[in-house]
Amino acid sequence: MSIKIDLKIFLFLFLFLLTSQIEIYIVLLLFAIIHELGHLIMGVILGFRPEEIRLTPVGLQIKFKMENLNKNQQSFNSKPTKLHNNQIRIKVDSLCIKKAIIALAGPITNLLIAVIVILIGSLNENIINIYLYQIIIYSNFLIAIFNLIPIYPMDGGRVIKEVIKLFYGNKVAYKLTYIISKTVLILLTAISSIVILYIHNISIVIILAYLWYLEILEIRRYNRRKNIEKLIEQIDV
Repeated sequence: MSIKIDLKIFLFLFLFLLTSQIEIYIVLLLFAIIHELGHLIMGVILGFRPEEIRLTPVGLQIKFKMENLNKNQQSFNSKPTKLHNNQIRIKVDSLCIKKAIIALAGPITNLLIAVIVILIGSLNENIINIYLYQIIIYSNFLIAIFNLIPIYPMDGGRVIKEVIKLFYGNKVAYKLTYIISKTVLILLTAISSIVILYIHNISIVIILAYLWYLEILEIRRYNRRKNIEKLIEQIDV
C-alpha cells in the first residue's frame, strides 16, 4: 500500500490563511480525514484491501484493490451456460452494492459524529466550549452533505454510478453519471455565484474551483473511454 500527498493541499492552506479561515479549514480537513476512515473501515469489512492512500486538499482519497472479474468472466465465457452467466451477474451486482455501501460509509460516519455530539449536548447543558460544540456539528453536517452531492467522483456520484450500473450496465452508468455530474455542477456554480454576491465568502470559490478541476479530469477520462469503445467497435466490425 502506497501513501501519497497532493501538493495542492499547501495551496489550500495558503489561500485559507490569507482569508483568515485557516482554523475552520483545519477542522474541516480533520473531519474529512475521519470521513475517509469511514470508507476505509467499511472497505476492509467488506473484504477489500487498500491499495493507495492520498492526502488531498479535501481529505484522504483511498483506492481499494477491487475484485478482478476478468479471469472469472473468461472462464465463464468459455462455458456459456445460463448458470455461469447468472454467476457472473451475481458477482458483478454484489461488487456494485459493496462499492455503493463503501461510498455511503463516509457521509454516514460524519452524520453519526454530528448526532452523537448533539445527544451529548442535550444531556449536558453546561457545555464548556459552545463554539467548539457548534463547529463540530456544523463541520460534520457540511462534509456529509457536500460529499452526497451527485457529482462524480464525490460519494453521491459514486453511489449513483453503482446504482445505474446495477440495472443498466457499465456503459450506460458511465454516460448517465457524466451527464448528471456536469448538469449538477453547472447548477451548483450558478447558485453559488448568486450566494457569493451576498456573503462574499472566497472559500466557496476555492471549493467550486476544485470541483471543476475534478470534473475536468473525469471529462477527460470519459472521452478516453468513449474513444477506446469506438475503436473496439471498429475492430469488431
